[in-house]
Amino acid sequence: MKKHYFLFMLFGLLLFVTACNNSSDLTKVKVAEVTRSIFYAPQYVALEEGYFEEEGLEVELQTIAGGDKVMTSLISEGSDIGLVGPETSIYVEAQGADDPIINFAQLTQTDGTFLIAREPVENFSYEDLRGSEFLGQRKGGMPQMVGEYVLKEHGIDPHQDLNLIQNIDFANIASSFLSGTGDYVQLFEPTASQFVKDGNGTIVASFGEDSGYVPYTAFMAKKSFLEENRDTAKRFTRALYKAQQFIQKTDPETIASIVQPYFEETELELLSASVERYQAQGSYAENPVLDEEEWNNLKSIMDEAGELPADIKHEAIVNTEIAKEVMNE
Repeated sequence: MKKHYFLFMLFGLLLFVTACNNSSDLTKVKVAEVTRSIFYAPQYVALEEGYFEEEGLEVELQTIAGGDKVMTSLISEGSDIGLVGPETSIYVEAQGADDPIINFAQLTQTDGTFLIAREPVENFSYEDLRGSEFLGQRKGGMPQMVGEYVLKEHGIDPHQDLNLIQNIDFANIASSFLSGTGDYVQLFEPTASQFVKDGNGTIVASFGEDSGYVPYTAFMAKKSFLEENRDTAKRFTRALYKAQQFIQKTDPETIASIVQPYFEETELELLSASVERYQAQGSYAENPVLDEEEWNNLKSIMDEAGELPADIKHEAIVNTEIAKEVMNE
């Protein structure tokens, strides 16, 4: 009996040591996402399906609300990789950064917000926004710039034809609308679908559909990090590409069930509906390459919003070599 007990304990110890060794073999990568959203489903699929582990990576994910805060984390080396709008890298480069922030893998390729009306609107037209109170996003951020771009495309001057509210932190926009601020609000999924389900609003338009393709969200890192850890960045991109391919060929219900651990307070049905919306409008990038045409679209939108600080060339802060190498393997 004692012999069997000893062997059992020895076997358990060996398993523990093996697990510790396997864990220590993984390269740790700290990733900062700008928000938690089903819009970033490929990232969560890569985490849950073990794609990063297959590439020998242990990803530590943290959510840091606000593009400026993600940039601060990257610059101060609180994070290795940031998931945020590429416009933030333009702002940093325009300030004359010694160690530029480089975009190396695109995640989403359309705007991810939806226009929510507080009251039901029949046959919605952007003209309905005239004279309304519009609860927008942070000035200079992609959601706000794309929103303004779409409004102008429909003949609405966001600063003259409506009361545009931009002084509320990103994390508090939804709760502010719930408390009575604004006739319309711009929200990501799954919050948009949750509002509809709870009777707190109606989705009347998609900024993603109405603005066209734009490199909305990308993974980025310091130039020095990519130079010193190129293999790590390549393995990271390879895992992401696997997830992107998975997203393109998999039904919304399956995707929703995989990523639900990241949205524990959201019903599976709502997550599925959110994924379906994003799939239908082509929001999830099919591959990690951020091409020059999309980059120029981004700059046009920023310029239209009066937020383009300088004409930063695609090749200056975008690395497509890593993504293309992964795709050609």
